Amino acid sequence: MTSSVIPTIRPARPEDVPAVVAMVHELAEYERAPEQCHLTTEQLTSALFGAGAASDEPSAPALFGHVAVDERDEPVGFALWFLNFSTWAGVHGIYLEDLYVRPSARGTGAGRMLLATLADICVRRGYRRLEWWMIDWNPAAGFYASIGAEQMSEWVPYRLSGDALRELATQAATVGTRRGD
Repeated sequence: MTSSVIPTIRPARPEDVPAVVAMVHELAEYERAPEQCHLTTEQLTSALFGAGAASDEPSAPALFGHVAVDERDEPVGFALWFLNFSTWAGVHGIYLEDLYVRPSARGTGAGRMLLATLADICVRRGYRRLEWWMIDWNPAAGFYASIGAEQMSEWVPYRLSGDALRELATQAATVGTRRGD
């Protein structure tokens, strides 16, 4: 049963990380791929708050997060995102990696408010795009269309991972690539 209380949206805090990790695993279950989800609290803490994984030195975070919280300040949804860059527009944008609202909080406006928060960040910072991918069978397609999001059919996603990624990486040394990462 959905609550009638509209969740509050705020930036994720370190104490939210265990709940967000649990929801990421719930999302993986929903997307029928729980065996592919290996996210840990330590990994997400490091990504969101810049805790150096290999040292005690802090580093700049590369991932940002917002949570939808209920009246007890408990996370019931999240958006994890990072900056991308359009070379054609010459400005950054936001890439939404994951958006998830727990079933008990669906219908409360939490998803819409998480997206509205990211849209507000884009507008205030002069970013021109808020983008994301969605699994093709997700019923949220209707919701996304209702807020004016357009499905991008002319761009085809590619992914390099696993053995293919490692194989290509070995070629960097053989072609004289300078390591400056």
